[in-house]
Amino acid sequence: MSIAHDLSDAEFDELDDLLAATPAPLEPLDASMLDGYLAGVLVQPRLIPIEEWLPPVFDYEGRPLPDDVDPAWLARIRSLVERRFASLNHSMLEQGWFYPLVLDLDAEDATEGEGGEGSGEAEEQAEEQAQDAVEAAAEIAAAEGIDPDAVTLPEDPITRALLPWVGGFEYAAVTFPDLHEQADDNVNALLARLYRHLPAETPEEREVVELLDREHPLKNIDEAIEDLILTVVDLQEATESQRYHVEQVRRDAPKLGRNDPCHCGSGKKFKNCHGAA
Repeated sequence: MSIAHDLSDAEFDELDDLLAATPAPLEPLDASMLDGYLAGVLVQPRLIPIEEWLPPVFDYEGRPLPDDVDPAWLARIRSLVERRFASLNHSMLEQGWFYPLVLDLDAEDATEGEGGEGSGEAEEQAEEQAQDAVEAAAEIAAAEGIDPDAVTLPEDPITRALLPWVGGFEYAAVTFPDLHEQADDNVNALLARLYRHLPAETPEEREVVELLDREHPLKNIDEAIEDLILTVVDLQEATESQRYHVEQVRRDAPKLGRNDPCHCGSGKKFKNCHGAA
């Protein structure tokens, strides 16, 4: 079994730039939202082929890429995305762990005293990613009949940091609703742990977030990322049996014995007629 090689930091940056070059008016995911989206695809209760899950990456509204899109551009994106997808899957299955693509503002802050550009650009990038995730959440809310104006950028810094990734995960779960349709209290509880980092759109959702904040508070971003990772791994395990379930082939009629009359109506025994073949 070959081990999937994950993307380097430079390749993640390249992927983000390539996605940003998606032809207008399409609205693609950014790299962080894409990372959450891939995880959302991986935990589905059915195996989804890349031909099905790749197109939504290029537009929130499901609009297709134009026919004259640069094939080299598309091939490079597909290559990078497939590698990240395979690496995430391998890490979850083999290690029970993975590293989500979440912007670490603390790490960016540390560069300020080392001749770096400081946290200004990092904060601006995080703000843009969070705003993109809010806009995506507003579109999802509108599709579900909820007032999109009720979806606002949360004030909690932990939620703002994780919002793009979790927003991408939810986008996968809405695009492929099999996960949301699971009649499983464990799956629903795990989803609630993830969705606490999304803008609450209804009083019921706000109540769930408040309950989680009371019973399972997250002290800092590191603790929140660890909880996110373990939740996603638990979701993948919870749906694994369905994802790899193989349906038994059922016969419409009972199997013929060798001494039974042949089904063709010849009057011969099955073993002396079609059974002989």
